[in-house]
Amino acid sequence: MSAVQTITLNHEFVMRRGSVNRPTLAFETWGDLNADKSNAILLFTGLSPSAHACSSKEDPSAGWWEDMVGPAKPIDTDQYFVICVNSLGSCFGSTGPASINPDTDELYRLTFPVLTVEDIADAAIPVVEHYGIDCLHTVVGSSMGGMTALAFAQGHPGRARRLISISSAARSLPFSIALRSLQREMILTDTAWQQGGYDLQGSGPVNGMRLARKLGMISYRSAAEWAERFGRERATDFTHTDNPFGIDFEVESYLESHANRFIGSFDANCYLYLSRAMDLFDAADHGGSLNASFAKLTLESALVIGVETDLLFPVSQQEELAMALDEHLPEVQFKRLPSIQGHDSFLVDMDRFRPAVAEYF
Repeated sequence: MSAVQTITLNHEFVMRRGSVNRPTLAFETWGDLNADKSNAILLFTGLSPSAHACSSKEDPSAGWWEDMVGPAKPIDTDQYFVICVNSLGSCFGSTGPASINPDTDELYRLTFPVLTVEDIADAAIPVVEHYGIDCLHTVVGSSMGGMTALAFAQGHPGRARRLISISSAARSLPFSIALRSLQREMILTDTAWQQGGYDLQGSGPVNGMRLARKLGMISYRSAAEWAERFGRERATDFTHTDNPFGIDFEVESYLESHANRFIGSFDANCYLYLSRAMDLFDAADHGGSLNASFAKLTLESALVIGVETDLLFPVSQQEELAMALDEHLPEVQFKRLPSIQGHDSFLVDMDRFRPAVAEYF
């Protein structure tokens, strides 16, 4: 089964810095849960994807991890029951700043509590319990999803046997925080943002979102890929005869196209909340150090994958995470991949990522 499903809690959901009443959680599933409910995999997403990780009969559109999840693929839905949860705070079905507050019948907007990665992880528990699953086979996440998967393992010992963390880390480095801070400032200083009060049915802070997306796309890939892919090719699909600083190069055209596609597909306030949640996360907060925090883990094994050209989560962070986990788990595998596509490699370099994940399973 797939296509978006939702459950709405009939009580208050307590967060780290506030609470929301009767939140809705959106998710999709693929495959069949076995008799003893031991084959369930929980998949957490990055900042912007929905729960639609792969296609199905119910929804044949391509998912964001189409090449990784599905029948006879590394995360094999013929063998496993896969659940992908849309993050709390997002705008694709789960409750967030763009949702109606049931207590006021008004949009949450900036009254939504400060969001943390731990909140996103905790919000998956009701979905898991909806299926009567006591312990997951594996919890998987990439980018922000890797942080969430780690937070899930930390906050809910015994709820998962294994962990896969991809292009993620135990905390964000100053470089990544600085980039996301600038992205948020681009949105906040757009006059159309209106202190978060823009009309959701209108255009909203289009320019701020467009610039934030462009900066994001630059940071998601590597300089080596830009050079190999675009070189100094001139753009042919943009003409700005009245603008001496218009789009001249193919790389500029690429960024403009991606930014324009992003506008209108993601809510600006949700973007702000999720971006900040990544900055706030530090796995060491739950013990004073990574060593003390990971001492509480009950995982049987873990796989950590990093990419040499990743700017946002450098491969050194993946090594640090793997070494810290190795102090406390029976088995930890670390894979360092030479992909040139930077942080986004886990979405596009399937020749390297598929074997790495398939071998672990």
